[in-house]
Amino acid sequence: MILREENPFEPRDPASGTEGPVSEPAAAGAQAAHDGTYVGTVEVPSVQQTPAVPAKVYPEDLQISWSWVHFIVFGLFGFLSLVVIQGVLLVIYAPHQKMTQKQLEEYMIGKPQLAIGSLLIWYATIFFFLYVTLSVLRGHPFWRTLGWRKLNPLHAEMPKNPVVYLLAGCGLSLFVALLTANMKAPEHTPIEELFKFRQTALLFVAMAVLVAPLVEETLFRGYLYPMFARSFGVVPSILLTGVLFGFMHGAQLGWTWSLVAMLTLVGIIFTLVRARTGTVFASFLMHLGYNGLISIAALVSTHGFTKVPVAK
Repeated sequence: MILREENPFEPRDPASGTEGPVSEPAAAGAQAAHDGTYVGTVEVPSVQQTPAVPAKVYPEDLQISWSWVHFIVFGLFGFLSLVVIQGVLLVIYAPHQKMTQKQLEEYMIGKPQLAIGSLLIWYATIFFFLYVTLSVLRGHPFWRTLGWRKLNPLHAEMPKNPVVYLLAGCGLSLFVALLTANMKAPEHTPIEELFKFRQTALLFVAMAVLVAPLVEETLFRGYLYPMFARSFGVVPSILLTGVLFGFMHGAQLGWTWSLVAMLTLVGIIFTLVRARTGTVFASFLMHLGYNGLISIAALVSTHGFTKVPVAK
């Protein structure tokens, strides 16, 4: 005879009449029968998993670390800093005698510290803002973050030789010169008034070649273009960046709309090259060639700005 040790605290299964551990559903049914109530089997519906929507993957040249909020803050900072810089320099170099509005404008243009110095300080200030907010606080490499990469075009038909882009910029400046040759430019535009003062004109030409392409390409093609492209698409962003580029130079041209339209076209071409190559370096070389040829032509035609009217 086999003896089986029974556990007096182990309930019997009322459904089978056998001893042993009672399953939870059976135990619940037994308890319900004892209470005089009926408990049915409750089926928990399975939760249907919603397929995750994959995040949009942008190409490397459109991967940025800033947003529209940063852009708004940057715009406010740029405007306020320009006002402060020009205000401080104007106080320092303000004329001691009373002048009319026209005389004051000529005085400011004739002072390189005001006409050129304020722009150089402003450029340095906004670059410092971008460096702190994009590189120092976020730990990203500054130049690469803003689109400066080696010249390795995304599209095979784009040349890899840097000289090609430099010469293309020179050719673009000749093309624009031919288009605007028969356009009647207004007299006494701010840029023409600037060329009346030799020292200011020489510094302006130097800035146009050595500083402006670097700063403008970094801002327009490195900072604005990728943000616009992510929000509106590549083609609209190329057009929008070009329009903003033309409008930025509008004040220098006395808001002559034919000339502003030409610079808008130039800006569109620069941005198109940036989009096709994936690097700001390509558009920078074109910009450098464009400004460089114009500056050389201005220096040669005016004999180093010695054959232009001198303000009295």
